[in-house]
Amino acid sequence: MQIIRYSKLFSLIIVLTACKSTTVIDQHRELVNTSLRAGESVVVLGRRHSIRHETEAKFINCIGQSLGQGENRIRVIPEKTFIDTMYPHFETSTAPVDVKNLKKLMQNPALASKFDEFNIRYFIWIDGSTETTDKSGSMSCAVGPGGGGCFGFTYWSDEANYEASIWDFKGLAISGKINAESKGTSFMPAVIIPIPLLAQVQSSTCKSLSRQIKAFIAEQS
Repeated sequence: MQIIRYSKLFSLIIVLTACKSTTVIDQHRELVNTSLRAGESVVVLGRRHSIRHETEAKFINCIGQSLGQGENRIRVIPEKTFIDTMYPHFETSTAPVDVKNLKKLMQNPALASKFDEFNIRYFIWIDGSTETTDKSGSMSCAVGPGGGGCFGFTYWSDEANYEASIWDFKGLAISGKINAESKGTSFMPAVIIPIPLLAQVQSSTCKSLSRQIKAFIAEQS
């Protein structure tokens, strides 16, 4: 009972003092106005060309859902719906890497008709990933006749770095770029039972980046 009591106290202290994350936003706007008219939409797509990483589908979904909710919500075309409809032109190996290639796709009458149906104003390309670094500490677990348990303490750094490139579909120009970077430390203390205490860096980055995208598009509407 004494060990369990210490375990709960130790965990409470960690919860109150740790698992915080910090987010830094950097924004670059081109010399163009941005706005959305009634009925216009955006599509949020993940960049997955990099050998080092692939932008996670769950992060793209988080951005899309966040843009479509709350104040100044935006009509968002789900990534899977858009890619399936435009198959195979927005698959990983065929997706346009710049605005010039997007212009070429518009010359295809069948694709142009589908673009019109979605009434897309902006393509929002997200590139980045969340990584775990600098893992330290130790933990040991054992099972005996009277039961089992773990003892120890581990921690690691989580880093989320994502960039949103906003393409104006009607103007066929890059409106701007927004970079969001979050860092935090996660902990896992164990006194009999391991208790993961995670820094929600990806969630924090999603929320911050979504707010900035909304503000960016609405800034000069």
